[in-house]
Amino acid sequence: MRASDHQVVRSLHLFADMQEANFRSLMSAALLQSFPPHVILIREGELPDFLHVLVGGAAEMYASHGHRETTLQILLPTTTFILAPVIREEVPLMSARTLVKSRVLIIPGVSVREIFGRDHAFARAVVAELALRFRDLVRALKGQKLRTGTERLANWILQTDARNGPTGHVILPFEKRLLASLLGMTPENLSRSFSALASHGVMTEGRAIVIKDREKLQRLAQEDPLIEEFNSVTRRKR
Repeated sequence: MRASDHQVVRSLHLFADMQEANFRSLMSAALLQSFPPHVILIREGELPDFLHVLVGGAAEMYASHGHRETTLQILLPTTTFILAPVIREEVPLMSARTLVKSRVLIIPGVSVREIFGRDHAFARAVVAELALRFRDLVRALKGQKLRTGTERLANWILQTDARNGPTGHVILPFEKRLLASLLGMTPENLSRSFSALASHGVMTEGRAIVIKDREKLQRLAQEDPLIEEFNSVTRRKR
């Protein structure tokens, strides 16, 4: 990698505190690559050779069974793909593909495991990353189990708006079909839920979503700090 790329990677939480010699060893065979949209980076059930770190762009984590496919997570920078399978040398339970043009750091799994065993700071960062991913999945599962589709959509709008300011204006960054899959809904149910939100302070036009009455939307969403990553006004520290 170029020296400038090394500096970008070194600043990431996963690598920030590890010993310099170990970082250089880890990066010696690593690549920071750009990928166009819709490139499959990881396939579920196939033993991974590399750890992937999303540095820029967005990626979809998804799974399939027979003729069915579902979206499990939408990842934004900076986060890892399939860290647990790489550490444990197991097949991943999810696939990953880029949603937009993305920059991805690719690190040989054998190097990750070797340095994990000897660099305590790196090992602690790996454990922290795995704990964060676990909590994200539990939050998502609780939302799926405990809320209606319309409530999940209301919370997704509030959470997405919170990441952007909040400004009260959200531009859907991907197709509605993908949002429906992420929220565990059919496209038809998603459309009905958007229609239902009109009476709860939300206006939509194409991919633009405008929160006209935040209090009404919050009453419907019933935000919960044990489900949401952060509330719709103030971002919580991770």
